[in-house]
Amino acid sequence: MRASGDDSETVLAGAFEHAPEPMVLSRTDGTVVRANGAFADLFGDPAALHGRVWHELLEGDDAQRGAALHAEALNGHWGRRVRLSLAPAGRSARMAEVELRPVPEQDRLVVLTHLLSPEETDLRVVGELRTDNSDSVLWSLDLSTGYLRELFGPTPLGALLAGNEPELERILERVHPDDVARVRDAIAGAFEGRNYEQRFRVFDRLGDERSLHVRARFVAGEPDRLVGIVDDVTEHVQLVRRLADRRRTEAEHGRLVTELSSKLVSATTVDEVMDLLSEEFLPIFGGYHAVALYVENGLLRTSPSARERGNTENIDGRRADDTDYPMGAVIQDRQPRFFESRAEVVSRFPSAVELLRSTAGKAQAWATVPIFGDSRIALGVWQMVWDRPHHASRDERALMLTFAGLAGQALQRIKAQQAELELADAVQRRMLPRQVASFPDMDIATKYLPSRADWRICGDFYDVIELPENKVGLLVGDVQGHGVEAAAAMGQIRVAFRAYATNQSDPGVVLGETNRLLTDTGEIVFATCGYLVVDRETGVMQAAWAGQPPMVLAAGGGYRVWEPETGPPLGVMPDTEYTVTTSVLAPDTTLLLCSDGLVESSDVTMQDGLAAVGQALSEHAANPKEAAHVLADMAPAGRGDDIALLITRMTRSVPSDPETFSTAVPAT
Repeated sequence: MRASGDDSETVLAGAFEHAPEPMVLSRTDGTVVRANGAFADLFGDPAALHGRVWHELLEGDDAQRGAALHAEALNGHWGRRVRLSLAPAGRSARMAEVELRPVPEQDRLVVLTHLLSPEETDLRVVGELRTDNSDSVLWSLDLSTGYLRELFGPTPLGALLAGNEPELERILERVHPDDVARVRDAIAGAFEGRNYEQRFRVFDRLGDERSLHVRARFVAGEPDRLVGIVDDVTEHVQLVRRLADRRRTEAEHGRLVTELSSKLVSATTVDEVMDLLSEEFLPIFGGYHAVALYVENGLLRTSPSARERGNTENIDGRRADDTDYPMGAVIQDRQPRFFESRAEVVSRFPSAVELLRSTAGKAQAWATVPIFGDSRIALGVWQMVWDRPHHASRDERALMLTFAGLAGQALQRIKAQQAELELADAVQRRMLPRQVASFPDMDIATKYLPSRADWRICGDFYDVIELPENKVGLLVGDVQGHGVEAAAAMGQIRVAFRAYATNQSDPGVVLGETNRLLTDTGEIVFATCGYLVVDRETGVMQAAWAGQPPMVLAAGGGYRVWEPETGPPLGVMPDTEYTVTTSVLAPDTTLLLCSDGLVESSDVTMQDGLAAVGQALSEHAANPKEAAHVLADMAPAGRGDDIALLITRMTRSVPSDPETFSTAVPAT
C-alpha cells in the first residue's frame, strides 16, 4: 500500500493508518510489511514488527491456526473470521477475530483484527467451557453457501459429526432415513427466515447412530445465518428407552403375577399347584430351575410331571423333618432361607453337598420358602434356583412369600374339597341302588360316572322300579348343584319316586306328586327327570318328562331319537301337570336314558352328542352292558359333569303295532 500517488491511494493509506482496529500488511510469506497505529499501540515499536511473521505474534497453539488461515487465504479461501489470541510482549493476551483479505494487484495480504471486548471474551470462555469435553457444538450455518462452522473452533463431537466436510448437504446424507424428510422440511423453513428446532437421528463418521437435539435462531445479515447449538442426546434417549423397556417388563411381570396368582387361586389339584410353582414362575424371578414339594405322611413329595422332568429322585420321598437339608429346616421352623452362593449354602448345610450336586449341577444360588396355610403348619416347600450368584431383593423375597402363601391357601382349599368329594362320593354311591331290579325278559345295564372337573360330585341318579301288572319303571334324573347337598337331595327324590311309583301307574302323576313334594318343603331344590313305564308284555312305553334329554332307540344298525313332550324341572312350579307320551319298545330294540352330562356341554351341542351316542349304541345294541361301557368311555360331551345312564333291551318278542316303532330303525 503506497502513501503517495493518486488521491484514492492516499485516502486508503490514511484509512489504513488511522483505522481503530489493529491491522498489518503482510507479504505472501506472512512477514509484516507495515502495521497501522492501532497495531503499533498494541505491540510497541512499529519498526520492531517489520519483517516478523504476523502469525508468530499469536499466543500458543493459535500461531498454527493463524498459519493455516494464512494458507487458506493464499489458496483463495479468504473472508473467514477466526478467533485467535494476540500475545503482545509484556502484556496480557488479547482475544480477537482475525480475517485476511488480499490487496488487489499486489502480492500482499491485509490482516484485519477485531479486538474483542471483555464481555465478548467472557462469552467466548463460557462457550468454550460449554463445548469443552461435552456433547455439544455451537455452530453457525451460512445460508448463502450452505457451509457450517463451529463458533469456537473444532470439538470432538463436531469432528464425529462433520469432520472436514462442513457442507450441509454432506451432513444431511447421514441423517437416518426415517427422519431425513422431517429434517429437510425444517431446514427449508429456516431458509425462509424461521427459527429451527429438531430432534433426529444421524450416523456419525464412524457409522454409529446418534440422537441429536438441534436448536438455532435465524440471524439476518450479509449473509443470513442460522446460529445455534447441537446437543448429543444419545445417552438420554437410550436411558428413556431402557426405562420404557423396564416399565414394559414390569407391566408384563405384573400381568404375569396377576395371571399366575389367579391360577393358584383356582387350582383344583395338589399336582397343579406344585407344577405352577415349579414351571410357570421361573420367568418372574429369572431362575433356571424350581421345585415345589408337599408334605404327605411326613415325607416330601413332588408332582408326577416334576418326576418326569428329572432331578428330583433324591428329594422325592425324603423325610420332611430332616433339618440337615435346607428344605427340612425351612419346613420345621417355617423360616425362609436365601443363599447367594454355593459356598454359603454348603457352609450352613454341609450334608447337602451331594444333594445339590445331583439335583442341580449348575446351581449357584437358592431361595427356599415354606408353603403354609392358616394354621401356620408347613404344608410344603418351594425352592427357586439360579445358575449364577444371585442376591434376592426385598421385593423378590416378598413376592416369593406371597406366592407361597397363595399356594398354601390353595392346598388347604384342595384338601377341604377332597374331603368333601370323598364324603359326597360316599353319599352319592350310598343313595344310588347297589343293584337294580332284574327281569328274565329284559337286559338292563346302568352306569354312574362322577365329573372330572373341579372335583364335582353332582346329583345325577338312576333307578329301576318293579311295578304291578308286569310293568317296570325306568328313571334317570339330575339334581341341581354339586357336593354333599346335591347328593343328599338326589337320595330324597329317588325315595319319593319309589314311594309314588309303587302306588301309581301313570308316570305323569308320579312326576306331579314328586314335584309337589319338592315345592311344598320350601327347599330350593330343582331336578330334571325322565320317567318311563314299560309294559313287559306288550312293550308299550309311557313317558313323562321334566327337562331331561331325549331317549335314543337303536336296532338293526340304525337309531332314532324319541323326544317325549316335556314339562319344567321338578321343584320349579307347583301344581304342574306332566303330559304322558306313548310309544312301543319293539323286539330287538335297545333303549337309552341318560342325563345331559353324556350328550351336552359348552363345547358339544345336544344334537351332536345324541348323534354320537346313537351311532355307538346302534353298533353295540345287542349287548346293553357292553354298550354302557362303550358310552362311558367315549363320553362325547366330555367329563365336565356327572353322567348317569340306563340301557335296556327286551329279550323276547312282543306284539307289533304298525303305528309304532318297528325293528327296522332308520338311521338319522
